[in-house]
Formats: sequence, structure tokens, C-alpha cells
Amino acid sequence: MDLRTYLKQNHNKLMWKERIQIAYDIIDGIDTIHKENAIHRDLHSGNILKKRQRYYISDLGFCGPVDKPLNSVYGNLPYIAPEVIIGKKSTFASDIYSIGILMWEISSGQPPFINYEHNYDLAMKIVNGMRPKIIPGTPLEYKKLMEQCWNADLTKRPDVYTLWKEVKKLLLKFQSYQDESQKQIISNQHQQLSNCYLVNSIDSINKNYTSKTYQFENFPEPKNATEGNK
Repeated sequence: MDLRTYLKQNHNKLMWKERIQIAYDIIDGIDTIHKENAIHRDLHSGNILKKRQRYYISDLGFCGPVDKPLNSVYGNLPYIAPEVIIGKKSTFASDIYSIGILMWEISSGQPPFINYEHNYDLAMKIVNGMRPKIIPGTPLEYKKLMEQCWNADLTKRPDVYTLWKEVKKLLLKFQSYQDESQKQIISNQHQQLSNCYLVNSIDSINKNYTSKTYQFENFPEPKNATEGNK
């Protein structure tokens, strides 16, 4: 089962300890890839697979050396880093951006930008700083890491090892809580998001959230949104 399907089926049952464990497994997998001096290039919830109680990264077809040139933009648009959208090459930092979007998906239980067509307009919004809206109840440390990962300035994103260390600390913190029921994130806001998601079948979601080749032109340099435009 892929992560997208698992979140759809189990969102309201998951506690933060479990959500952070999912993020940790993904980061651990990317750490292994980056240590081989490779980039995944196409990280999204459809190619993260659940096996027993662990999550593994699959679909490494576009994984390659850091200096491997790609002439066109390939990927799942909501997860593609803005600098890659405007035509710059994939880097370790572009994988980190994708992790940030995945962290949001893990927190919300739904794919990012579910109400947008995957087209030029969405790409422009991402380049201009639009990011998914933070879910109420998200732990502050998790929120900060997520926002660092999807910063428009790739030099301000953490490297994967730094991210791995911080998420591991956060995981240990949540594993230490004795009263798990207090850490559940079943709330009205989450229920509203879940209801929005449930009107879409998983087949239609998967059809929209597939990787494809994009060719975009005349984009500005990526920027972070101002507070008023978030």
C-alpha cells in the first residue's frame, strides 16, 4: 500500500507519534540515497510504500548522480521544488523541498493542493510562494522543520542529515508521552479536510497525482509568500 492510500484510510486514527515515524522513515530513506551522491527527483506519496510498520521509498527510475542533466521538468507538480519548476537542475535541496510537502501531507491526511489543476497556474503560484496551509494542532517543532524544507531559498533548507537528527529528536519526544490520547489530532479542522478528501475516490486522486513531464517558460525567480498572501 502506498502512503497516499494509507493516509486516506487511516488519517483520523493516527497519532502524532505515528505521523512523525512516517516522516522519519522517509527522511531516513532519502539520507541513504543522498549518501550515494544521488537524487531521487520524484518524491511523492504515491511512491512511498508501507511494508509492515515501516515506509520505504520506491520508483527510483529518475534517481541519478547529482550532475545528471535533465532537459525537461519531470515529476508530480505539487511536490516539485520551485527552482526546478523554473528550469534549474534538481539538487539535494529539491528532494528536501519534496520532503517538506510530504510532511504537510502526513499532517493533513490529504494530498497537497487538492483543489487545483496541475497546470501552469499552479506552477506559477508555487514559484510565487504558495504553500499548503498549516493544519491547526501541528506541533511547533514539526511546523518549523516543514517550513524550512519548503523555503523558496534552497540555501535555507536543511540538509538531510540535519533534518534526520531533528525529526529523530522529535520522534523520541513523542514516544515518551505516556498519555497517547492527548496527542491525537482528530479535530474539527481535520474532519473538514478529511471530508473534502473523501469526496474524491482514491482512483481519481491517483490519476491526478501522477508524475509527468512539464515544460514551463518565462517564470520569475522563486520567492516566499508574504504573510498576507499565504
